[in-house]
Amino acid sequence: MQLTKQGHSCIRLDKGGPVLVIDPGGFTEPGAVDGVAAVLITHEHPDHFDEGHVRAALDANPQAEVWTLASVASQLSAAYPGRVHTVGHGDAFSAAGFEIQVHGELHAVIHPDIPRITNVGYLVDGTVFHPGDALTVPEQPVETLLLPINAPWCKVSESADYVRAVRPKHVVDIHDGLISENGVAVYGRVLGGLTDTDRRHLASGEAREF
Repeated sequence: MQLTKQGHSCIRLDKGGPVLVIDPGGFTEPGAVDGVAAVLITHEHPDHFDEGHVRAALDANPQAEVWTLASVASQLSAAYPGRVHTVGHGDAFSAAGFEIQVHGELHAVIHPDIPRITNVGYLVDGTVFHPGDALTVPEQPVETLLLPINAPWCKVSESADYVRAVRPKHVVDIHDGLISENGVAVYGRVLGGLTDTDRRHLASGEAREF
């Protein structure tokens, strides 16, 4: 499986066949959805869901489909009947040749005064887990964890404890669109000192094979 970072929290997954994309949002690279067969969206926040990106993918490929929460599906279903699927915690489905399991229900707390919205994470082929904006620990082993490293709702200590709780073999940073290269380096040093997992920070457009 080839994993390509497409900016912030957007990831393309490719096994040499149909391509799957998770969370094409406002900070996503322009070509992130080119040629995709399936789009997964963890929640409605604009850095994870850009309606223009998703509509472009669906318009370009009449066979492309979307799996997401009800709050996002409601914005797309009328225009693409039968191609937008609503999912929730505990669901399992196949998309673009990948086997997907859904974990989690709520976005992490930003502030007690801000209502929490729904959020799900996706475990792809039993190996790669994208948590969206939450620190959900799946009920089964995870080989590669996509780790949020910076957010209004997340401290670096929480990111480190999340890695310790999930115990993956590999970590790839996500949710880094709001920090500079200096910030990435600082987070890397702190996380490196608190965890001993193989961790990679991928630049936009950079790929890694698993």
